[in-house]
Amino acid sequence: MSPPADDAALSAPKDPAAYRPKPLLGVTFWAMMALMLLCVLAGVAIASFGPQLLAGRGPRRGPAETPLAAEPAAAVAPAATAPVPAPAASAAASPDVARLSARIAVLEAQQAHANQAAAAALAASQVVEASQGAGPFADELAALRAVSQPSPELLALSRLAAAGAPSRTALAASFPQYAALAASAARAPGEKAGLGDRIVYELSRVVSLRRVGDLAGDGVDAVLARAERQVEDGDVDRALHTLDRLPPSAREALAPWRARAERRAEIDRSAAALRSRTLQMLASQATP
Repeated sequence: MSPPADDAALSAPKDPAAYRPKPLLGVTFWAMMALMLLCVLAGVAIASFGPQLLAGRGPRRGPAETPLAAEPAAAVAPAATAPVPAPAASAAASPDVARLSARIAVLEAQQAHANQAAAAALAASQVVEASQGAGPFADELAALRAVSQPSPELLALSRLAAAGAPSRTALAASFPQYAALAASAARAPGEKAGLGDRIVYELSRVVSLRRVGDLAGDGVDAVLARAERQVEDGDVDRALHTLDRLPPSAREALAPWRARAERRAEIDRSAAALRSRTLQMLASQATP
């Protein structure tokens, strides 16, 4: 037989409500959640309105502390406006900019001088070409003076440009006539000459005869022959030096031709010097 059951186990059953499961979200849980919500709201309020309240109140300063507190602020202000590194970079670049500007100015000056030299060379060539003719060349010379610096050559040509001078071809064509007169004048008899010599001289003036060609010596015919050959070659200046060996009577007969030839020789010398000066100016501008 089984043993008898315990009295406690055989006691009367309890209320069925006591056997229900207890709820997890009780009053304590909701109290804790409410407390946490209040804490979060307080933190948000402090974060939002706390700086404004603190800024409005500010720290209290005494009367003696106000000037002292202003000095650090003034000292901090220049530090806040201190130059940034950018101006220093531009200051470092300023010497390069200055050198570049100076170089550009030099190049512009060189270009201006080169243009002036080219214009003067062109005007000088026109003056030289015009001076070789028989007419005046004042207009060409005025154009040259407008673009060129004063020079001895321009001054010399200014005296001759208005009238000009005969061409070398014209001088060579007129020389034989004056050479015959010079040869005849050189044979003129003196005061003590006889009647026969005077008759021969008068006949020689009607039909003038002189020797031409390559003649040696310092006779009148030889000097005139050499001068004529030099004039035909265009060397008027050298022909004038050769004619200086003639006697006074022959030089007097050649005076009209010589005056025209001297003008031509002076123009040629000044034109050659002007051409040389112009070429030197161009060469100096072409040299770096």
